Amino acid sequence: MDDIQDRLSENELASFFHDLADAAGRIAVTHFRSNIDFERKPDLSPVTIADRAIEQELRRLISKRFPEHGILGEETGSTPGDRYTWYLDPIDGTKSFISGMPLFGTLIALADERNGAVIAGMIDMPALAERWYGTPSGTTFNDAPARVSRAVNLEEAQIYTSSPDFFSPEDWARYDALSRKAMFRRFGGDCYQYGLLASGHCDLVVECSLKSFDFMALVPVIEGAGGVICDWEGLPLTRHSDGRVIAAANAALLQQALAILQQ
Repeated sequence: MDDIQDRLSENELASFFHDLADAAGRIAVTHFRSNIDFERKPDLSPVTIADRAIEQELRRLISKRFPEHGILGEETGSTPGDRYTWYLDPIDGTKSFISGMPLFGTLIALADERNGAVIAGMIDMPALAERWYGTPSGTTFNDAPARVSRAVNLEEAQIYTSSPDFFSPEDWARYDALSRKAMFRRFGGDCYQYGLLASGHCDLVVECSLKSFDFMALVPVIEGAGGVICDWEGLPLTRHSDGRVIAAANAALLQQALAILQQ
């Protein structure tokens, strides 16, 4: 097929991303704080009817618009396609969702598998009415430009991670050593913490155990806002990355953090 940028203007692609997030949000808020039941997947993570309904609707909309594209979603796996793949996490932060905490989001990304580039990504927080959309041209937060912070020293940095539960003992020791050198550390937020970084409200996010549908949308959001994101070896994130992710406001902070993580 022709290059997708030749078929869609930047505004048309952004509009489609917003349409997807709007559809996901309508389903999410309908079920949020409704005491819905959840099941345990084989990895013991929870899943709800909302997770499945959102992914089903996103797949329907994408397949209708781009029937030749592949889709990789958390709940229903991979549908092969041509050189383009959509990455979907219908509810990132399901534990927050089922416990009434509004810090859950929907992650959507479009990647060119020919060169590994993530063309666009979105973090949508439906319960908060907050949304980040990122491309190589820049990142917006609720349609206004988003920029990372200016912190360049680890001692002045605010560092986030979702939970100690996601770390192996060895990786936790590395994170613990790093985070105790920062100005302060906070826990929780799942994808929301990356949006906060893109808007300059925190400076570092370090996590483990992420899947490609957890982090692909984050790449253009962080990079479009002027930040950097990679794995713990300093390598670019791909669908084959090991799930250890670090995002930083700038390269100076990143190098300080990597030096500790790699000890």
